[in-house]
Amino acid sequence: MSVLGFLVLLVIAAIAGSLGQAIVGYSLGGCLTSIVVGFIGAFVGRWIAGQFGLPEPLMISIQGESFPLLWSVLGSALFTAVIAFLFRRRRVI
Repeated sequence: MSVLGFLVLLVIAAIAGSLGQAIVGYSLGGCLTSIVVGFIGAFVGRWIAGQFGLPEPLMISIQGESFPLLWSVLGSALFTAVIAFLFRRRRVI
């Protein structure tokens, strides 16, 4: 994979991570965090889809590497929701 292909993959992962965080309404950080969340979301989403035998729509292929956009967004939303549940500040009454 070339440097340009890798940069495009990073941008797509950042978009997927940002969308997942926006769905949940909880931000874990900036652009680099969105990239990490996007890649973790791709792993989690693809694993969940494989467990239930779901198809992989919206696959983006970049120089032979495939990136599951839909499962990445859904997986990053799930990952962000778990992190938000664990680390969100609780209100003390």
